[in-house]
Amino acid sequence: MYKIDEIPFFANLPKPYHNMIKDKLFEKHYKKNSIVFFEGDRSKYMYIVLEGSVKMYKTTPKGNQIHINILNAPSLIGEYIYFEDQPFPATCEFITDGVIGLMPFSLIEDLLTNKDFSKAIIRSLTGKIALLSTLIHQETVLSSEAKVADIILRKESIFQRLKNSEIASILNVTPETFSRILAKFKKEGIISMKSHKLEILDREKLMSILETNKVKECTDCIVNFKKQIGFEE
Repeated sequence: MYKIDEIPFFANLPKPYHNMIKDKLFEKHYKKNSIVFFEGDRSKYMYIVLEGSVKMYKTTPKGNQIHINILNAPSLIGEYIYFEDQPFPATCEFITDGVIGLMPFSLIEDLLTNKDFSKAIIRSLTGKIALLSTLIHQETVLSSEAKVADIILRKESIFQRLKNSEIASILNVTPETFSRILAKFKKEGIISMKSHKLEILDREKLMSILETNKVKECTDCIVNFKKQIGFEE
């Protein structure tokens, strides 16, 4: 488990700040598949993943999950609700056993006087804005085949760490669709898979799929995506 002075957000803080955080930070242990908080919950704490990995997702009005991200320790969660005084915009669930550190908002007020901590918070927020931009692009532009080609090109090793059903969830496609696309890629000699170890055999073909098979047949993709996740205007 990460210690306070090992976490990048706090590493440059003076030692007195480290002691202050240790005194006021609450640690909570979770088992795999435990919910940390639900979309719509409110809290007076910012959450820090100290050990393990969590997934963030939204739930559509029809009950389907829209995967947003996987966060590995150490990661901040909940900066948004501190600055906007809003409920959590997504559900957080552990995909491993893990530990969460609960940092009271009153402590954040004290820490924001330190420029290094303030910059770390800003970097975390801007990183999540970039992530949201990527998600919108993925969900409104890429076809299912292009999504699979993209994750193979970017995160080939993920197939050794996660089950196919979990990767399908990350891509927001059904497990059946994901399996069908992998089978097609194997049949066409684009990839090979042995004991959950994926090997790219034809990188140029994957890039071609990503570049040419990406336009969905819809005229208002972004509007439709907003309705899907409950942001209907």
